[in-house]
Amino acid sequence: MRGLRFVVMAAAVLLSGCGYNTLQSQDEAVKASWADVLSQYQRRADLIPNLVATVKGYAAHEESVLVGVTEARAKTGSIQLTPELVNDEAAMARFQEAQGQLTQALKSLFAVAENYPDLKANQNFLELQAQLEGTENRIAVARNRFIQTVQAYNTTVRSFPTNLTAMLFKHKVKPGFTVENEAAISQAPTVDFGGAAPAPAP
Repeated sequence: MRGLRFVVMAAAVLLSGCGYNTLQSQDEAVKASWADVLSQYQRRADLIPNLVATVKGYAAHEESVLVGVTEARAKTGSIQLTPELVNDEAAMARFQEAQGQLTQALKSLFAVAENYPDLKANQNFLELQAQLEGTENRIAVARNRFIQTVQAYNTTVRSFPTNLTAMLFKHKVKPGFTVENEAAISQAPTVDFGGAAPAPAP
């Protein structure tokens, strides 16, 4: 029994010294920051049906733009948003592409809305505008935090001697946001039409 206890203690010290605990904590940090990213993107997606309906009430003939936003939202919803997505480079690329397309579609929608003064003065539209603006800010913060946690984790996975521990326990480098797609989806749609608007919801 004493020998077994010694082996367990020795293993614990060895693993700690080789970065095992660091890998675990950083892996959990990546998962937590990714969950926040997904939550904020979902928050944006939830605002879109009401936004589209409001714009349609004033600009029903702008069908191509309205359909474009609806289809882009549907594409983001078709991707299964699970914690495992953060470990799948191909799935991550599809996620980024879909979110980038939705961002571009929203930009087109707000560009069209600029041509409808009555729409810009609509209280429901103003509230949705403020909520979307706040959500885009939250997305930016969540994405930056995720990028930082992935960078920290990947540095640990690649560095000696923790890379040996990472290989032993099958910890691999995680995909982050690619440079191309990061540039596309980090540019929030312009939602400021001038004039007073309600403050973003907390």
